[in-house]
Amino acid sequence: MRLVFAGTPDAAVPSLRRILGSEHEVVAVVSRPDARSGRGRRVARSPVAVVADEAGVPVLQPTSLRDEEFLAELVRLAPDAAPVVAYGGLIPPAALEIPKRGWINLHFSLLPAWRGAAPVQHSIWAGDDITGASTFLLEEGLDTGPIFGTLVEVLDPKDTTGAVLERLAHSGADLLLATLDGLAAGELVPQPQPSEGVSLAPKISSEDARIDWSRPGLAIERQLRALAPAPMAWTTYRNERVRIYPGQLVSDADPLPPGHLRQATRNGWQVGTGSQALLLGDVQAAGKKKMTAADWLRGVNQPETEPMQ
Repeated sequence: MRLVFAGTPDAAVPSLRRILGSEHEVVAVVSRPDARSGRGRRVARSPVAVVADEAGVPVLQPTSLRDEEFLAELVRLAPDAAPVVAYGGLIPPAALEIPKRGWINLHFSLLPAWRGAAPVQHSIWAGDDITGASTFLLEEGLDTGPIFGTLVEVLDPKDTTGAVLERLAHSGADLLLATLDGLAAGELVPQPQPSEGVSLAPKISSEDARIDWSRPGLAIERQLRALAPAPMAWTTYRNERVRIYPGQLVSDADPLPPGHLRQATRNGWQVGTGSQALLLGDVQAAGKKKMTAADWLRGVNQPETEPMQ
């Protein structure tokens, strides 16, 4: 089939590479416009655009998929289908109608669970035992279209979003290619999503990522894993923002007031929650590099006297 691939971040790269190595023809790639990133705030192309450049595939980077020039170019390309993985924007109705067999989305959840922009983060935060990926036909509703296929991924109690996305990006690439192959062969008919089991996974805001130390320790431990490596859970200490990386719950320690710090060993610091204490892992203070909590607190005068907030 003639394909126009849409995607932006690292999680979409395995799918693009898998399709480029298949019998399908990728006639163009759609990705978000170049943007400033990193500590130097340099303008950089998206990971998907970089791979497309290397493969010699034209890259379209409209500021809006409603742009008339983009829609005209999509009509000219006449794709049979448009696979999409984490593009980063909604596909408008005018664009949905152009590919003959529609836009085929790879979504990192077992739909209808966790419809939205941050499915893996919400799944880990909620304490799910399993997650997965789904391929489905895009329609105007938010991740509501009929499903072509799914795969299941078991979640480890120590999984971070980064680790799970890395696995799903690769297994999902195989699922997406199998879906495209099935469509080309006329062997796949999408099935409506179940009406039960619907949950939403909206984009996580900065305020959502702030740690409330009065919450139960298990909820905070999940939050830290769910938001690593992005957008990262954070707190404040002496009025400065500090990013907090995943830590470990402590079941045999004396109670500690929420947010209060206690040195447990030479290189181990605990912080209080609404239940048991949490052994801090790495932290990143404002303007500094990531470091162990012990190294950070060695430079802090009397850290046990003031809580994180």
